[in-house]
Amino acid sequence: MTLLDFTIRVGAALVFGAIVGLERQWRQRLAGLRTNALVSVGAALFVTIAPLGTSGDPTRIAAQVVSGIGFLAGGVIFREGLSVRGLNTAATIWAVAAVGTLAGFGNYGPAAVGCAAIVLVNVVLRPVVNAIDHRTEGGTDVVRAYEIHASCREEFEERVRLALVAAVRANRMGLQAVYSDDIETTGRVEIVADVALTGAADARLERVVARIGGEPGVTAVSWKRVAMDDDERLLVEDA
Repeated sequence: MTLLDFTIRVGAALVFGAIVGLERQWRQRLAGLRTNALVSVGAALFVTIAPLGTSGDPTRIAAQVVSGIGFLAGGVIFREGLSVRGLNTAATIWAVAAVGTLAGFGNYGPAAVGCAAIVLVNVVLRPVVNAIDHRTEGGTDVVRAYEIHASCREEFEERVRLALVAAVRANRMGLQAVYSDDIETTGRVEIVADVALTGAADARLERVVARIGGEPGVTAVSWKRVAMDDDERLLVEDA
């Protein structure tokens, strides 16, 4: 392999990885532009070791690249309450490594097709997933995130927080976090509970709102759904 051929292969891997990374960076994912570009370039560098005249079977090297990418992808997956984040990002890294490997072997056409397929999956299939989830919302077990907001006078903050936690747990919701913010110059505090639950949620959320609304010192209470990305979806049962 000449230096020019090597440069073309690595350059192609860089371009393909950067194209996928641009979409990931735009959506502020854990693995963005630089990460995907580096994964693609790294895979290409590894598989060009043998063609450069050094010892080693390129197919065995490619297999080791796959194993190494598995560890890297596993590092972006983590659990947060009922949801698991990073699954889509990990799958993207894994696929980008394959694109880089193809480019490293000089298969530019297949690498370009693979790059386009990854971008299409992450962009085009996103609204399809959202549409399916919305259509089957009543019976699905896809986890969804919600925020419950309650405003109360400062002296009732502790009581309202405890009541909110108790109401969330009583209605079989996965409690992710509870935090309070002072509402300046009003003598009031806003308490927010982040919850995750599956299936039809309106009735349970309304029960929590009604329960908290009857607490002394509470001046306002409401709930809203929070958009979740593919990285945050996991099919589970309610807690």
